[in-house]
Amino acid sequence: MLPTTHPIFWRDPELPFVELRQVLDGRKVTYAPHSHQQWSIGAILAGQSEFICEDRLHQVTHGNLVLMNPDEVHACNPKQNSAWAYYMMHIDKNWLAALLFESGVTKQQNWQGSRLDTVLLPQLYQDFVILCQNLMTNTFTAAQKRTLLSSYFVQLFTYLDCVEPLHEQTLLPENKLYQVANYLNEHCFEDQSINTISKLFGFSSSYLVRAFKRHFNMTPHAYRLNRRIQLGQQALKQGQPIASIAHSAGFSDQAHFQRVFKQRVAATPEQYRRTLSL
Repeated sequence: MLPTTHPIFWRDPELPFVELRQVLDGRKVTYAPHSHQQWSIGAILAGQSEFICEDRLHQVTHGNLVLMNPDEVHACNPKQNSAWAYYMMHIDKNWLAALLFESGVTKQQNWQGSRLDTVLLPQLYQDFVILCQNLMTNTFTAAQKRTLLSSYFVQLFTYLDCVEPLHEQTLLPENKLYQVANYLNEHCFEDQSINTISKLFGFSSSYLVRAFKRHFNMTPHAYRLNRRIQLGQQALKQGQPIASIAHSAGFSDQAHFQRVFKQRVAATPEQYRRTLSL
């Protein structure tokens, strides 16, 4: 039996588009600002937290759902001396986009970001908690779990489509910083200096760091580390040794990899790799 302070991860090879985490006692959990490639949804089971999504700050508590679009920088940390328990689910955005299109919820086949950061609706909250509980048992087959997932997200996004966001969403013009971000993604294992990267794109290093952080809510260095951790998560799920992943991901040693990984995932690489056995 794992201690309640350890996160529990659930995955199913027959449902590769979804990953679920349960934390029963997260009072000592801390997250550095980070992002995911997947669309994410969490349920606060106990306690209170400050939830930062991009530049928006929310106070969340038991009964709240929190939503994060792919690549949105966020962090959710419990208030001091507060109990803290939650479910967090990550869904492949392409699977979700296809589901919503085929179900008639959306009219476009490509992914469209959700418009709210938080939802406080008892029925949607309770249904999500029940969904998580059902996924983490052996009561249902993989096919039945797929049906449960599909049914819930059609219900949720039908609701989201009818609700106006509390913050304005604006389309940003073409921005050269996206070229820098793409370069950092493609060369994330290289330790090129910010000065070198700045020159490649015609920026001064001070301007690049300042503008990049303002736009992406993290520095170029943090963005590159975040991408390395994302790739490290994929390698862990494939069963690769932690030491090998640390080396291939460009970290100085395994301890450095583990420290950065825990800052962004709130779990050690070993805890993340270990999945619930049903």
